[in-house]
Amino acid sequence: MEIEEEKVGTSAGVEVGAGFEDGVDSKFCYMQKFRLYETSQRFYMIGRDKNRTFWKVLKIDRLDKSELNISEDQTKYSEIECCEMLKRLQDGNLATGGLKFVTTCYGIIGFIKFLEPYYMLLITKRRKIGTICGHTIYAITKSEMIPIPHPSVRSNLAYSKDENRYKKFLCSMDLTKDFFFSYSYNIMLSLQKNLSSQNVRGQSLYETLFVWNEFLTRGIRNNLQNTSWTVALVYGFFKQVNLSISGRKFDLITIARRSRHYAGTRYLKRGVNERGRVANDVETEQIVFADASDGSPMQISSVVQIRGSIPLFWSQEASPLNMKPDIILFKKDAMFEATRLHFENLVMRYGNPIIILNLIKTHEKKPRETILRTEFANAVKSINKTLSKEDCLRYLHWDLTWHSRRSKATNVLSQLGKVAMFALNLTGIFYCPVTPNMSPEGLFPYSYSDNNNVIDEFLVEQDTVKKYNADKETEVGNGYCNGDGENKDYNVKAKTVQSGVLRTNCIDCLDRTNVAQYAYGLVALGRQLHALGFIESPHIKLGNPLAKDLMKVYESMGDTLAFQYGGSAAHNKIFSRSRGQWKAAAQSQELIRTLQRYYNNTYTDGFKQKAINIFLGHFQPQQGKPVLWKLDSDQHYLLGSHGPNLADGIDGSFIRRSQSDGNILGESDSTTRNLHAPDCPYSSENPDKQSLLEPLLKPTSGTSICQCRQVYGGTGKDQYCENDHICYDEHEDANDCSNFLDVDWLSSSENSCEEELLDRSISISSENIVNELITEVPASESGPIFKERQSEEELNKNGKYTESFENWVTHGQLLYV
Repeated sequence: MEIEEEKVGTSAGVEVGAGFEDGVDSKFCYMQKFRLYETSQRFYMIGRDKNRTFWKVLKIDRLDKSELNISEDQTKYSEIECCEMLKRLQDGNLATGGLKFVTTCYGIIGFIKFLEPYYMLLITKRRKIGTICGHTIYAITKSEMIPIPHPSVRSNLAYSKDENRYKKFLCSMDLTKDFFFSYSYNIMLSLQKNLSSQNVRGQSLYETLFVWNEFLTRGIRNNLQNTSWTVALVYGFFKQVNLSISGRKFDLITIARRSRHYAGTRYLKRGVNERGRVANDVETEQIVFADASDGSPMQISSVVQIRGSIPLFWSQEASPLNMKPDIILFKKDAMFEATRLHFENLVMRYGNPIIILNLIKTHEKKPRETILRTEFANAVKSINKTLSKEDCLRYLHWDLTWHSRRSKATNVLSQLGKVAMFALNLTGIFYCPVTPNMSPEGLFPYSYSDNNNVIDEFLVEQDTVKKYNADKETEVGNGYCNGDGENKDYNVKAKTVQSGVLRTNCIDCLDRTNVAQYAYGLVALGRQLHALGFIESPHIKLGNPLAKDLMKVYESMGDTLAFQYGGSAAHNKIFSRSRGQWKAAAQSQELIRTLQRYYNNTYTDGFKQKAINIFLGHFQPQQGKPVLWKLDSDQHYLLGSHGPNLADGIDGSFIRRSQSDGNILGESDSTTRNLHAPDCPYSSENPDKQSLLEPLLKPTSGTSICQCRQVYGGTGKDQYCENDHICYDEHEDANDCSNFLDVDWLSSSENSCEEELLDRSISISSENIVNELITEVPASESGPIFKERQSEEELNKNGKYTESFENWVTHGQLLYV
């Protein structure tokens, strides 16, 4: 008979109660090494902390073939008591085979069930990939999936072909690539949020959008009401490098966190869903810190930027016959409610302002990207009508492809750097010097506990945050750190915080977006090093060795994110050109990556999407319901949290997409109606507002958008068009538009900003700041896009015009400015 080990050591051990809050020891102890044992009736997991000060026991029942029964011994054991308990378990189970050692592990990834038995996913090997303020960050090097029920209680269903096929899908998720975690640091949160007392804690951390094993850990977390035995996995990219400037060393950490919401592969997850979640949603954080030395404070700074698919309802259909599929825009959200929800979510995550950098094309022989460009501009304009001037969305369309074909790579990066400078002036960066006081505790608490009095004064009201107030240093109290090394008490003085974020997108949010994010990261690095006192000027030139080091990091990040979403490494033409790489070699490399991406998108992404949806819990198998491989790939997400019961009556044509010639599909397109009609009742993310449930609307024949440029006295001011019109100019020399900065300034010479703006303000006349109303021709019409005429009387109200402008008004010719 199995011994009742709950009674062993209770008198000598320390009871867990007042010392723990939300499953966390008040002294910031946490377990990070475990040993798994088994008997015929139970699994026993023994966990201990790094310093071997306490041991705990987790029991998992093996006699139920289809249910998960977990219990935790509330006693903390010493090492001797733990050994005695294991010996008694061995003696008490000799008749049934005794106590057997199974494996050493470093945390539970989660539990999953397909058709009958539950499986336990464990990290069996790990490797250190970096540290943040003494907190070790790990990657997985080996994992195991262990069936829980004893073989004697399993039925034939546990060995069926369908069960094995589901296991194959799950095992195809390679956890050794691009997943990382930490026991003591909230790696799913930015540094600024980690230092905030408004930080989420305990189980709430697993519910954040960057924890990919939220579904897998849900059962054990709800059962035990703590997270002591599991690790929170973040998917994306992590790299730490040690750099130096002028003989002074510092650490640079780049983290990319991929959202688990609306996650998937390139052509199977596009645009936005009804809850405002976008595909390929990735948060990128750049951390710079220098360790304390000679009594000086440790200094740390971070800046966050994001990327994400264009927040509209659109799609592309992968085809073996077409390497460049048509873009299909679905006009089922005429009021842009999903787009609005997306930006409201960004404001909740990052505060205001939200700055949009849209890099898609302006000119195409066959309209593809331009369709989305027009609709995205309309969406921003519609949303801004309901927002105050302070909270409006700042929008910049900048055709990266057009500029890269006509300029050197360094010029393109310089112009993007200007955008980054302007954005950073609006949002600021997080900078915090930390002075050690040599107390028993340290800067961050255990990652799943409360975080008190760190930067409260900055985050109570984000609207009152003042950017770059270096002369108003504010002490915000004592923070706590419990890194993997020594424990110290730190006095935290946050000088600046980031409020708002730059959101960059192209079509895939991979290649062009990564170039823009590098340019932003380089400008941010200059400001971070300047704040840390490493450089006198906050500017780093493109020829600086630091710029080249940073480029390598962002290239690596771009390749990793591109493999995850697109199936190949990123296209790095601009990076290759800036390094002076041989053109023929670069072209060959780009061709190989294009073919690799085409093959994976066409032939392997369907399997990959199925694996992702099983891992995230969007599809949960159930006996008597359709199996995963018989459903269209997009139905994974629709079945979602509602479970497979909703699959009744769904046929193979339920989510079938249509091809187009690049036109916006309207109500007359039967394929679109077929897609939209069943979308709402089966969706796991039905919108809250009735407008999203309305029938598809017919596309308009054109959209009038105002070209609006302003001359202002400095780039640091938050300036934008009073009437919130988005400029849109189809002329070859005016590919860019913005509602908050002067786009001509971006392509100007490399003079100082003050000199350029002064020169421009002197030279600009009424002839070159005329606001011209234009209308885009429907995408189905061929030929150039003509500008809408105005009456001669209206135009002459503002004074004299150039001869070409008058000819355009009188004779309808094309206007070249």
